[in-house]
Amino acid sequence: MPKKQIPPNRPVYPTPAALITSVDEDGTPNILTLGEVFNISIAEPVILGIAIRQSRHSHTLISQTREFVVNLPTAAIADKVWYCGSVSGRDADKFAESGLTPLPASEVKAPLIAECPVNIECKVTGIQVVGDHDLFLGEGMVQHVDEEVFATGGRIDVEKLDGFAFVGGEFWTFGRRI
Repeated sequence: MPKKQIPPNRPVYPTPAALITSVDEDGTPNILTLGEVFNISIAEPVILGIAIRQSRHSHTLISQTREFVVNLPTAAIADKVWYCGSVSGRDADKFAESGLTPLPASEVKAPLIAECPVNIECKVTGIQVVGDHDLFLGEGMVQHVDEEVFATGGRIDVEKLDGFAFVGGEFWTFGRRI
């Protein structure tokens, strides 16, 4: 099949939608919607990468505190995810305005989001300038998973996660197992 060359731009392949929580030095929390979340190292240690534009409020917070939480939302709260990506934490209390519920984390000061079935507490191990974003590398300190998403045998049931992805400025639910 013939291929068409196009200039590189925003990737055309989906990446998981995530809500990144952070706090300022006084403990005031913020939420950032990201589609740039990556598994960098999957074990010993677990390292996640999140890419944030330098102008974002969360970039400043995470640079100062060197910690964050990756919260993986469900499609049921896509409207709240969209809201958190549409306003700046400089101007709004995103927890109050979105109705999302903060929960205390165990290893970092940034809160977990109760409505997200997976939360991964991370401490920054490095920051790399990459084009128009900075790549924050975060060591996963502890992962919290809602009990109801486990299948028999202790495996996570991906369908119960009800996750979704970001591509081309839109949210798309995950497909089926193949």
